[in-house]
Amino acid sequence: MGSIRADGIQAGRLTPADYEANFSDIHAPLSKHEAIVESERCYFCHDAPCQTACPTSIDIPLFIREIATGNDLGAAETILSANIMGGMCARVCPTETLCEEACVREHAEGKPVKIGLLQRHATDELMASGKQPFKRAPSTGKKVAVIGGGPAGLACAHKLAELGHAVTIFESKDKLGGLNEYGIAAYKSTHDFAQREVDFILSIGGIEVKTKHALGCNIDIGVLRKEFDAVFVGVGLSGVNKLGLEGEESLSGVIDAVHYIAELRQAKDLSKLPVGRNVVVIGGGMTAIDAAVQSKKLGAENVTVVYRRGQPDMKASAYEQEVAQTNGVTLKTFAQPAALLGEGGKVSAVRFDETDHVSGRLTTTGGHYTLPADMVLTAIGQLFVPDGLGGADALALEAGRIKVDAERRTSVKGIWAGGDCVADGQDLTVAAVEDGKQAALSIHHALNS
Repeated sequence: MGSIRADGIQAGRLTPADYEANFSDIHAPLSKHEAIVESERCYFCHDAPCQTACPTSIDIPLFIREIATGNDLGAAETILSANIMGGMCARVCPTETLCEEACVREHAEGKPVKIGLLQRHATDELMASGKQPFKRAPSTGKKVAVIGGGPAGLACAHKLAELGHAVTIFESKDKLGGLNEYGIAAYKSTHDFAQREVDFILSIGGIEVKTKHALGCNIDIGVLRKEFDAVFVGVGLSGVNKLGLEGEESLSGVIDAVHYIAELRQAKDLSKLPVGRNVVVIGGGMTAIDAAVQSKKLGAENVTVVYRRGQPDMKASAYEQEVAQTNGVTLKTFAQPAALLGEGGKVSAVRFDETDHVSGRLTTTGGHYTLPADMVLTAIGQLFVPDGLGGADALALEAGRIKVDAERRTSVKGIWAGGDCVADGQDLTVAAVEDGKQAALSIHHALNS
């Protein structure tokens, strides 16, 4: 990857050609011919297990059959009718553990139909055509506030607009898209796809957007309940877990991985984004893997992900772990951070205590080791921050997140919620989309009953 040796956190470690190559699309899209050939591998199963495995219940056999017959736009409409963010989900969802793992051909021969790439092919064709297959129903005269412009909020807003309701999205950041815009690896969503998908969703009409509006700051949920006929909360997880080690806040070079990825995603020139030569990433989920791989692609020489349990326990899928390793990232397991070491106000190393499972519990073994680090990226989980949920009428929480029922109704009448901020949330784009869709259907029923 052409890394230029330099100690400390530095920008411009690579050539312009290296940056372009490293952050190009991780998966080349299928050509028209490739899509047809791949679609013909599908058995078009009755009661297809792939469809059952899809959180949004896309009719996968149908859309693949439509591709096989040359009807790419029809295939896209089939996909988007179930999952309005089918284009992004085709890029970022762990299809290897969802629809493709359930594929009959995976079980028969270890080579599933490439459902994700076929889904991307169809949705890309539709977006390139500039067509909007969805139309708004006649106005109901009802108004719905959607707090949060991530996948859950966007899916909810689109379905409500389609059903004829007037929607206002309140988003705390400058752009809509949530983690699709700010939180995933840049090589998974190239050419500003996240915003192009947002524009496609909004093009149905009937959706007003107010950015830089944050719950608990310049919008009040109590006021929204009075001004709107219903409220949907899809604020995601805005807090992050801390290591709890001395120097975490004071040492330069210790950085929250979520913030670092967001900065990278918004960078206009990657050559100006600093990265360390020796990068240590602490965590075992997708954020840790995305941060590690991108650090390597930015020119870091040594990137190590350290996780306190074993590889099978990592939240990042086996495929994503393989992506990290094939990009030169080292995965070290059964170790937890014990101390941050520094020199001159900058982090210089991390000391780890070795761990093991003893009688079903994780415990330290007494062993330890130290890894040199001029950059430490922490990725040990995100937290729901319940600011602004109201006083006496506060929404009930469960396991630190908003409690909802099967229709995504909260404990407060007139308020629904979905996405990562709700209890039992799966922290997946596709699951958030389903939450938003189901909440919208429930809201529509409530407003018409």
